[in-house]
Amino acid sequence: MKVIIASLFSGLLFGFGLIISGMSNPARVLNFLDFSSNWDATLAFVMGGAIAVAAPCIYWVRKRSKPLFAEKFDIPTSTTIDAKLVSGSACFGIGWGISGFCPGPVVVAAASLQSDVLLFIVAMVVGMLAQHWLKPTTA
Repeated sequence: MKVIIASLFSGLLFGFGLIISGMSNPARVLNFLDFSSNWDATLAFVMGGAIAVAAPCIYWVRKRSKPLFAEKFDIPTSTTIDAKLVSGSACFGIGWGISGFCPGPVVVAAASLQSDVLLFIVAMVVGMLAQHWLKPTTA
């Protein structure tokens, strides 16, 4: 139950942070990515603020032998940069650049029930499912 409560609290805190900072508004994100006209540096300040808050916390967490609500840390060990990583990153970046949404803010924006938001969510879920369907099976 502790894990569920901690996860709910973390998600709500993240969502409120996105709303307060305006990052659930795709126009703000798209204006950050568009250097040619109405460039908006808000996203850079939000990321900088998040890094300033998270850095001391990460330092503290890394000194611990295990997480508060798990038996061990689940940190990726691979350092390989392969075609799968590059193509997945490119798909994410292209989708973000076209729509102004990434998974966190689109979940917050889903409460608006706007058709473009819901369409993005459907496309995102189809992409996630396609990744699993297209994954080669290992014998």
